[in-house]
Amino acid sequence: MTNPAAADLIARSNSLGSDPKNTNYAGGNTSAKGTDIDPVTGEPVELMWVKGSGGDLGTLTEKGLAVLRLDRMRSLVNVYPGIDREDEMVAAFDYCLHGKGGAAPSIDTAMHGLVDAAHVDHLHPDSGIAIATAADGEKLTTEIFGDKVVWVPWRRPGFQLGLDIAEIKAKNPQAIGCILGGHGITAWGDTSEESEKNSLWIIDTAAAYIAEHGSDAPFGAERAGFGALPEAERRAKAAALAPTIRGIASHDKPMVGHFTDAEVVLEFLASEKAPALAELGTSCPDHFLRTKVKPMILDLPADASVDDAIARLRELHEAYRADYTAYYDAHADENSPAIRGADPLIVLVPGVGMFSFGANKQTARVAGEFYINAINVMRGAEALSTYRPISDAEKFRIEYWALEEAKLQRMPKPKSHQGRVAFVTGAASGIGKAIATRLAAEGACVIVADLDLEKAQAAAAELGGTDVAIGVAANVADGDAIQAAFDEAVLAFGGVDLVVNNAGLSLSKPLLETSEKDWDLQHDVMAKGSFLVSKAAAQILIDQKLGGDIIYISSKNSVFAGPNNIAYSATKADQAHQVRLLAVELGEHGIRVNGINPDGVVRGSGIFASGWGANRAATYGVAEEDLGQFYANRTILKREVVPENVADAVFVLTGPELSRTTGLHIPVDSGVAAAFLR
Repeated sequence: MTNPAAADLIARSNSLGSDPKNTNYAGGNTSAKGTDIDPVTGEPVELMWVKGSGGDLGTLTEKGLAVLRLDRMRSLVNVYPGIDREDEMVAAFDYCLHGKGGAAPSIDTAMHGLVDAAHVDHLHPDSGIAIATAADGEKLTTEIFGDKVVWVPWRRPGFQLGLDIAEIKAKNPQAIGCILGGHGITAWGDTSEESEKNSLWIIDTAAAYIAEHGSDAPFGAERAGFGALPEAERRAKAAALAPTIRGIASHDKPMVGHFTDAEVVLEFLASEKAPALAELGTSCPDHFLRTKVKPMILDLPADASVDDAIARLRELHEAYRADYTAYYDAHADENSPAIRGADPLIVLVPGVGMFSFGANKQTARVAGEFYINAINVMRGAEALSTYRPISDAEKFRIEYWALEEAKLQRMPKPKSHQGRVAFVTGAASGIGKAIATRLAAEGACVIVADLDLEKAQAAAAELGGTDVAIGVAANVADGDAIQAAFDEAVLAFGGVDLVVNNAGLSLSKPLLETSEKDWDLQHDVMAKGSFLVSKAAAQILIDQKLGGDIIYISSKNSVFAGPNNIAYSATKADQAHQVRLLAVELGEHGIRVNGINPDGVVRGSGIFASGWGANRAATYGVAEEDLGQFYANRTILKREVVPENVADAVFVLTGPELSRTTGLHIPVDSGVAAAFLR
């Protein structure tokens, strides 16, 4: 049974964390103190429940809490070796834990345990951080809050900060909280309700003061030519730039992207102060750990051509890498972790929007949300004063903190396809759906492309939220429709790495019954369709400069002369040769092109369900329900081929094990001797 104090804490945390004005995603932490029965002694014991490392307040559950004995936690004051060795105290928290399970204590545990209040909230509200990063933040704190809120000069989170805030609380009994310079806010209360009320009062009072007393144009005037392009134009330009920008962000390691053209971003990028403010970087540790110390911003007007923008972005990338390396070299010492990469995580394009990047889609999306938080912070600080973030030296101390490095090292090993974006045609059912499902399970982001948008979206929803997969309409026989689908893909995930030409249909007819319309339909969907998909994909892959994979789901019929199947088998032979041709042509760009030749897949197949199965069964003189076994019986292994078998082959071909393989066709047919490749 959940302790009442813990239950109140979870409810308060969810309430505070559900509103982005109070704190950013996974930012801040909350705590509650109370008593419970020690199962060893049967006596009451004073405990603290605190949000553990890495959790999110809005979705916090009991499993996300660390539970510590207060007597032991507070006894750490007696063995604290001083600020030069305060990091050692984090390991000591483990010796204060009560019971089994729960989350790992975070660096802010001391702040909660040492402050003499039953309930404590530490949050990162935009309004609070605006005061915390203002050049005269201490003076503003007094003007805005009187003696109810106390200013705390910047100090890196840790045991000493906990001691500082505990002392402030003791010396200022009238205070309900404090502004942490460069960082955020902390509030407290005797009850959970009081703590939440005090937190909200600080946040709302700061916001109201900024609105009432702040400048109407905190970012200055709009720069001529840097205003937002019309929506259709800016999204088309974003789609054209996205592959190049993703390649820039992925120079050191593969990244997934996110794009937003939110009004707050476009307004900031149009302003005269944007370049200088962007150069100053973010301040709150949660912000710059997600966004890097500063973004890369294009210095061309909104109407610059795509070619000019790409050329300039590449120049700026070189300068950014040199600047970040200089930042690392200036502050690193012999104990610093190795540089983690010198590419930007936020790329800003005036008139168009913001591209943000991370190891997966959620991380990329959240990085963008954090930079919007940073814009809001800069707006508030500039409205009242001058934005002054913490120094680069302090940023480095956190970015390359040994504790932060240890946290990164504890993260689970990435799956084989993490960081890759897969575009699968005909993916709402059958083989395509099985491929999309397998790739998503292996960590890829997936675009489920299908002629039927509703089915595509339903199939994508089965794979998870939009951080995992999206559904798009894709008539593969229509070049404009294919381009539109790929534009959606790159705006959703930054680019594309892996394309599966799976869409298909079949009409089982002998030569004399095959009409010209039948022939054209088969070739439009598969031969022409594969060509159009591969052409659109190749442009993205080349622009990214990251290599990639194109897979054709061909058929054993590409080499096997089956009866009454002229149009289908001919177009499959066309696809099979496209594999060879494109493998040769695209190899210089690191793009691998391979094919898979399945036997007839009956179970779960959209083609078979549409009447093809009945036709083939009639051709072979068997009942339709026996067709799968009929196919299996004529193979060497006597085993039926199902969609998941084809998906397995796609997984292997696009994984790290076959990185030197291109131009290959893999049979997935249980062994059809007549279809052996020669």
